[in-house]
Amino acid sequence: MLKRSLVLALALLLWSLALPAAPPACADDRFITLASTTSTDQSGLFGFLLPAFQRDSGIAVRVVAVGTGQALKLGERGDADVLLVHDRAGEDKFVAEGFGIDRRDVMYNDFVVVGPSNDPAGIKGSGSAGEAFRRIAAARAAFASRGDDSGTNRAELRLWQAIGVEVRAGGAGWYRELGSGMGETLNTAAGMNAYAMTDRGTWASFKNRQSLVILLEGDKALFNPYGSILVNPARHPGVKAADALIWHRWLTGPRGQAAIAGFKIAGEQLFFPDAK
Repeated sequence: MLKRSLVLALALLLWSLALPAAPPACADDRFITLASTTSTDQSGLFGFLLPAFQRDSGIAVRVVAVGTGQALKLGERGDADVLLVHDRAGEDKFVAEGFGIDRRDVMYNDFVVVGPSNDPAGIKGSGSAGEAFRRIAAARAAFASRGDDSGTNRAELRLWQAIGVEVRAGGAGWYRELGSGMGETLNTAAGMNAYAMTDRGTWASFKNRQSLVILLEGDKALFNPYGSILVNPARHPGVKAADALIWHRWLTGPRGQAAIAGFKIAGEQLFFPDAK
């Protein structure tokens, strides 16, 4: 019995040695998690930036594309290594409460207000976002809101608040909170001939416009800056702080800023470098 067991053990050892070695780890095994916005993702920006960063650094970036509010919550829980978001008040609060460190300006673009080409509320030529929103409310014209606590949604709600319109209480029948990303919100607006506020990047890449056109742009209230924030490793020791810092510095350094400037759709530059 003992002899048979030794023979069996030897056979198993020889068989295991004959197995092919495990494949070497690939470059994608080194990665960071970036919590960012649907607007940066749906515009196509990451498809342009991330391959360049990986070539330079050997680090892959896995993007979780959600609204800015959700991205900040991911950072609070330590479920991301670094953020790229666009709500300065929320970003500053995130850092002040100790969840993030080293917030840096990255880039900016702007919001535009789109709507049906026949413009039932007459906002074209209104001159300001506040006046445009006032006319939409007065006409009770259909308005599609993301309603998802994204940076775009937060900016839109601040504009309603600035003109004293409480859309959540008084917008029944014309103000639609969708709880969806920017692309999906634009699809809904196109289907119902509604007004909407969108970042220019997503609008430029959006194909299903139907009757929608840009009716208001250029107001300084529609300025849309983006910031990069490292998740605080003192709060969440498990984050990939070293590799996240490499991304953070690349994005706000010459290589990343040049890549941002180089991203265009149909010849139109969609984001403008803003690192200080």
